[in-house]
Amino acid sequence: MTINEIAQMANVSRATVSRYLNDGYVSEEKRKRIARVIEQTGYVPSQQARTLRTGKTQFVGVIIPKISSESIAREVAGITSVLVASGYSTVLANTDGDGSAEISYIKSLADQGRSDGIILIGTEITEEHERLFRSLPLPLVVLGQHVKGVNCVYFNDYDSMYDLTLCCTVGSSHPAFIAVPERDYATGFLRRKAFVDAIGHQGFDVDAAPIEEGRFNVRSGFDCAARIMEAHPQTDAIVCATDEIAAGALLYLHDSGRVVPGDVRLTGLGDSMLAKVVSPSLTTAHYYYRTSGAEAARMLLELMEQSEAAPHEVKMGYKLVLGGSTHSPA
Repeated sequence: MTINEIAQMANVSRATVSRYLNDGYVSEEKRKRIARVIEQTGYVPSQQARTLRTGKTQFVGVIIPKISSESIAREVAGITSVLVASGYSTVLANTDGDGSAEISYIKSLADQGRSDGIILIGTEITEEHERLFRSLPLPLVVLGQHVKGVNCVYFNDYDSMYDLTLCCTVGSSHPAFIAVPERDYATGFLRRKAFVDAIGHQGFDVDAAPIEEGRFNVRSGFDCAARIMEAHPQTDAIVCATDEIAAGALLYLHDSGRVVPGDVRLTGLGDSMLAKVVSPSLTTAHYYYRTSGAEAARMLLELMEQSEAAPHEVKMGYKLVLGGSTHSPA
């Protein structure tokens, strides 16, 4: 069906049908006739034609580093809840942690007119990323990383990890940390720095504290904990960069006959479902992932309406969640 055929069947002009489809003024009698024809024929307006007419695709590109992450799923849920309510659909692009793929997706979405804006759930932000951000012809919001001069919504990774470290290491004598690569500035660099600063401020020998670098999964947590405990069996507190890593460390400690928190205290970060179902439950920090996604979407909608707006930065709060991995039942 075409708009001309709809007009002919409803016995109205093509311009009247166009006004109807674009929420313009149409008399009630003609509106009913057009609606009846559209219902009978199942007519759907051409997205391509609408894009040519309005310059809007009504799509937003959302670039994510992986599909399997619970935190990312919560962020995407927040993003889509806001965008759908405003008449936008999302195009989801998964990079599997490949920074070059992020660059390619951003360029493709911008250069080929496939979206009206982009939300990047960021991990490693390189100089190439930042140059591209500042040259884009369409609005972009970075979620999860603080990028100066760029619209972003990010988390308080330093303070949350500092507080968790204090919670885990006060009263201990040999703390350790399981980190992730520092190229991820928020999760890698800032959380590691917070751990080092927190134990240093307590008077620990920072250079003597074991730090193992792993990946964002349970298996890596298990392996890193094994290396720490085998090389430093006196370790009595392990702070982990994420809940998934902490769950793996907990599994190793159970398997090696150590009691948590009696022999070794343990923390994660993220307040994932996994943190709640392991035994004992993990002490962690709650991040408002869904709220952060909604905030990023609202920021993008505002930018799409006011493209000249100054860069806006939003730092999200957090909440400590005390579990059995650091506190024995009363």
